[in-house]
Amino acid sequence: MTGSGEQFASLPSGIDICYETFGSPDDAPVLLIMGLGGPMNWWSTEFCEQLAARDFFVIRYDNRDTGRSTKLRQHRVSKRDILRTAVLGRGPLPYTIGDMAIDATGLLDHFDIKRAHVVGVSMGGMIGQTLAIDHRERVLSLTSIMSTTGRRTVGRTNPKLFPLLLASAGSTRESYAKRAIRSAEAIASPGYPPDRAASLARAHETYDRGWSASGVARHMMAVIAQTDRTKRLAEIDVPVTVVHGLNDLLVHRSGGRATARAINGAEHLEIEGMGHDIPPQLYETLIDAIAKTAARAKVD
Repeated sequence: MTGSGEQFASLPSGIDICYETFGSPDDAPVLLIMGLGGPMNWWSTEFCEQLAARDFFVIRYDNRDTGRSTKLRQHRVSKRDILRTAVLGRGPLPYTIGDMAIDATGLLDHFDIKRAHVVGVSMGGMIGQTLAIDHRERVLSLTSIMSTTGRRTVGRTNPKLFPLLLASAGSTRESYAKRAIRSAEAIASPGYPPDRAASLARAHETYDRGWSASGVARHMMAVIAQTDRTKRLAEIDVPVTVVHGLNDLLVHRSGGRATARAINGAEHLEIEGMGHDIPPQLYETLIDAIAKTAARAKVD
């Protein structure tokens, strides 16, 4: 089952979103939302094909500031801005997690899809949670993976990752690839170590499709400045499954636990040996979770 090839949706906001679909439009739609700095190819083609084979119409896309979607380079963010916002809670904010959720609804509008099953990873989980709160009429179910509530006391990043996260990726394809591999290995699932050749291929594809260091910085600002959704998560009234790795250094498992506690009736799946990535060995486990969550949804 092959994908549709990359296409574009022009949103009313002026943002152009690059996307690709898998499966039949007659099947139930699943919107895949990737995390910070991650373009749609971080949802591997194999993962999308396996999910589509479960009778889903799968949509993966580049968030704003990633891949071939619109880059908002007019909004400059420095490392000092990021640190000041992290410490003081204020700084230049080009856009919010809520704005990125509106991008997602705009993409659904492009397909004339009224409601979709939403799956988000890390920052994508934050966007998915926001969709389920602020645009609940658009969400059939939510699978929130290795994400958190926005409360600063949960889901904290292990401090030993900070130097790597703030390190420069250089200005060349190879310097980016080297840093990307170091980052991937630092947060990878210890139970399912990444394949170096596969990591290199993904890094090259990411760079070639339009990697943007300034875009990553703007994503960081949106994540750091996000509001605490804990109380509002109780408003979600669709089926939810929260998935988290027990070995996640980037978003501590307390973030997943807090999310599951906050949402009435949420299923909670913790995976031993899983870090902050989606290893191929766990595709079946994650797809089962998505499919079971979708099966609990009420479809009009």
